[in-house]
Amino acid sequence: MRDYIDVTGKNEDEAISKALAQLGLDRDDVSVEVLERAKSGFLGLGACPAKIRVYYGPEEEAEILPPPPAPAPAPAPVREEVPRPAAPEKKERPERRERPPREKKERPEKKERPAAAAEEPFQPVPLGEEADDEKAAAIKDFLTGLLEHMNSAAEVKVYLPEKGRYKVILEGQGLGSLIGRRGETLDAIQQITSYAVNRGGGTRVRIHLDAENYRAKREQSLQHLARKVAGKVVRYRRSVTLEPMNAYERHVIHTALQEFEGVTTYSTGTDPNRRVVVAFDRGH
Repeated sequence: MRDYIDVTGKNEDEAISKALAQLGLDRDDVSVEVLERAKSGFLGLGACPAKIRVYYGPEEEAEILPPPPAPAPAPAPVREEVPRPAAPEKKERPERRERPPREKKERPEKKERPAAAAEEPFQPVPLGEEADDEKAAAIKDFLTGLLEHMNSAAEVKVYLPEKGRYKVILEGQGLGSLIGRRGETLDAIQQITSYAVNRGGGTRVRIHLDAENYRAKREQSLQHLARKVAGKVVRYRRSVTLEPMNAYERHVIHTALQEFEGVTTYSTGTDPNRRVVVAFDRGH
C-alpha cells in the first residue's frame, strides 16, 4: 500500500491544505479519502472537525533480494608430481585457408517511443461573424450599461454559433475582476444578463458568457485533470475526490470520463461544496 497521513481541519479544504503543506506536494500528486466530514454543531456544541487520509508516494513493489553468495570452492588436493613421458613430435598441420569476412547486416534503428501526451496549448475556436438580430442587440445594450456601472471598458461581442444559443465574449485588458474566483463573478453576470434579456417574453434563448477565453481554457484544463486522475484511480484502485466545482465544471468532468474504462463518476455534497468523486469501477 501507499504511504498516508491523517490530518484534521475545520473543513475538508483546510485539512487538504495542511496535508499538502506538510508533505510539500501538489494536489494532483496525492489521493484524498474523507474519513469524517466537518460538523458545525448547534451554537458551538457538538462541532466536529473534518478528518481526511492523504495517500502519497508510488505503489510499493516487492523487494528483490540479492542471490546468496556462492560458497567458496574447496581447495584442490595436492598431487604428487609424476614424471611425464616425453611428448611426441607434433606433425605439421596444413595451412588453413582464411575465410572471407562475413558482411554484417545493419540492424534497423530502434524507434523512440512517443512521450506521454501533455496538455495541448489552448487554441480558440473561430466563431465567425457577430450576430445582428434583436436578441443580440438586447444582450449588447444590457451588458454595455452593466459594465459601465462596474467601471469596466470591456468590449462586448455577440455570436450565434447555433440557433437559440448566444456566445458572448468580453474583450479587453485586466478582466480578472469580471471573472472572479473560479469564474464566480462571470457566472453572476451571465445569470443577470440571461434574466434581463428573457424577461420581456418571446422565445427564450441561452447565453454563454466568457472573458479572456477563461471558460474555454478552464474546460480544457478540467478535461486534462480528469484523465490524469482517472489514470491514478485505475492504477491504485482507489477513489479520488476532486475540489468543489459548480454544476458546469462537474458536467465537464463527468463528460470527459464517461467513456474512460475502469472508472465511474458521481457527485457528492451540497452546493457550493459539491464535488465529483472519480471511483474505481470494480466491474472491469
